[in-house]
Amino acid sequence: MADKIKITTEFIKLDALLKFASFVGSGGEAKQLIQDGEVLVNGEVCTMRGKKIRPGDEIELDGRKVTVE
Repeated sequence: MADKIKITTEFIKLDALLKFASFVGSGGEAKQLIQDGEVLVNGEVCTMRGKKIRPGDEIELDGRKVTVE
């Protein structure tokens, strides 16, 4: 079951979401994990750290999932 993260904007960029959801401690760490293909967006590997994540999207890293609301 995925945790839920509520955003109050139209979208959030993937690297910012990883920090906001406490997946990572820094933007540099987020950038590296994304570039290394470790992050899944809606079940698919995403290597674009500026990808716009919108409500309904599911992000997964190291077996931990969050759904954006």
